[in-house]
Amino acid sequence: MSENELIEQNADMLSEYHLDYSTARPNRFAEDIAEGSLVVVLEPRLAQVFKTPERVKAILEAIAQAMPPQEPHAAHG
Repeated sequence: MSENELIEQNADMLSEYHLDYSTARPNRFAEDIAEGSLVVVLEPRLAQVFKTPERVKAILEAIAQAMPPQEPHAAHG
């Protein structure tokens, strides 16, 4: 995409936004996510293959079991 196309695409965006956090609400999905979890968004092509969280978990578990053990390392933050 050219620089001119980017400028045109973002022409309606303000340089700064002021948000009223006093009206913010807690994320209604956050309590369903266990501490230490990682949330991943699948690209459309992969989402067509792995249609449920259970299918994603099953293949990732199979891959993890086939991998050699890894040394524990410091968490990223």
